[in-house]
Amino acid sequence: MSVLIENARVIDPVSGFDRVAPVCIQGSEILALGEIPDGFEPRRRIDASGRWLFPGLVDLSAHLREPGEEHKATIASETLAAARGGVTTLVVPPDTDPPVDSPAEVELISRRAEQACGVRVLAMGALTRALNGEQLAELAALKRAGVVAVSNAQCPLASPLVLRRAMEYAATFDLLVALSAQDAALAGSGCVHEGAVSTRLGLPGIPEAAETAALGMILALVEQTGARVHVNRLSTRRGAEMVAKARADGLPVSADVAAHQLFLTEMDAADFNPFCHVIPPLRTQRDREGLREAVARGEISAICSDHQPHESDSKLGPFAETRPGISALETLLPLTLRLVEDGLMTLPDALSRVTSGPAGILRLAGGHLTPGAAADFVLFDPDGRTDISPGTWLSAGTNTPFMGWSFSGHVSETWVAGRPAWTLPVEIAA
Repeated sequence: MSVLIENARVIDPVSGFDRVAPVCIQGSEILALGEIPDGFEPRRRIDASGRWLFPGLVDLSAHLREPGEEHKATIASETLAAARGGVTTLVVPPDTDPPVDSPAEVELISRRAEQACGVRVLAMGALTRALNGEQLAELAALKRAGVVAVSNAQCPLASPLVLRRAMEYAATFDLLVALSAQDAALAGSGCVHEGAVSTRLGLPGIPEAAETAALGMILALVEQTGARVHVNRLSTRRGAEMVAKARADGLPVSADVAAHQLFLTEMDAADFNPFCHVIPPLRTQRDREGLREAVARGEISAICSDHQPHESDSKLGPFAETRPGISALETLLPLTLRLVEDGLMTLPDALSRVTSGPAGILRLAGGHLTPGAAADFVLFDPDGRTDISPGTWLSAGTNTPFMGWSFSGHVSETWVAGRPAWTLPVEIAA
């Protein structure tokens, strides 16, 4: 289908394009930006006056719970929630049940995604068989099956030697290795940041060193093996500084941060709020500010949702016994845009952290509006409101500490490959 979108403020972080201009869609691709080619006759015209048009979001870490935990959520429910939040590409960690350690699981996820609303779902493959941390998975077969990276999720590896062998193996096939920087022995059974708050609450803490010690080993092995490595969900100022130095030294390393780490701190868990039980834990205000600065400078080039939906029972009971994680697909864009309101960064820079930044890490062709690119984009009304409430929430998991928050603007439409994946209902738009 050919579509002409007129009068929108078009923002492309890659090219720097930012002005009111037409966008021409032909089939699944962007045909032209800023001009209407001769002979182009659209079958549909959209007057987007007053709205913004920017690339669809690329989320580097979203647990969809399928296969294995469909009582928490499904690919169908969570891709719809993603589309509502302006996300057009989701990357799924390999810790499903069964784990994504063979082409069969990759195919299953792809097939289920094709039956959903259209949002792209890309799988990470397991670094080790069954995520057992010992025997390497068949990385070559996983790459042929289409995984965008390999990871052991939050499952620990048996030793640094296993990680070295895995990184050498992945480097042979130019596979990105995505790692969580947390030393399992130092983290122990911790559930909050180790500090004054954990002491006052009587809860076991996870020290900063759990992240920095693991990160130091990872960076040393990147230098040793030359593997491309992405560090998922940094949580400390010191960790961000270590990644920044490694990047300045020319190491092939990148990092992301979960959006909630840019707004919440250990103090938000001080009343035993189970919705603030996350791993890595919410850290200090100094850590939060350090992460925000690293994002603003581009040293952390991606913001992810770290989406982890849970059924309500998982957040009942004593804090330490609740399941960690936040349902976060629908707050990724609002929180990112709040960074602009806070004066931390410009609108194009903020959008790049959730579009072209993560796409570049994965070497995907998306995340921009260049003619010839897939027509994955968002129409956004900056004059609207996004109220986080049960009545507007689409994810099967309602475990969010942002319930009740209100944000400026709302997503009007999300398009994937030239087709609408989600459109704002009239009653909500009104």
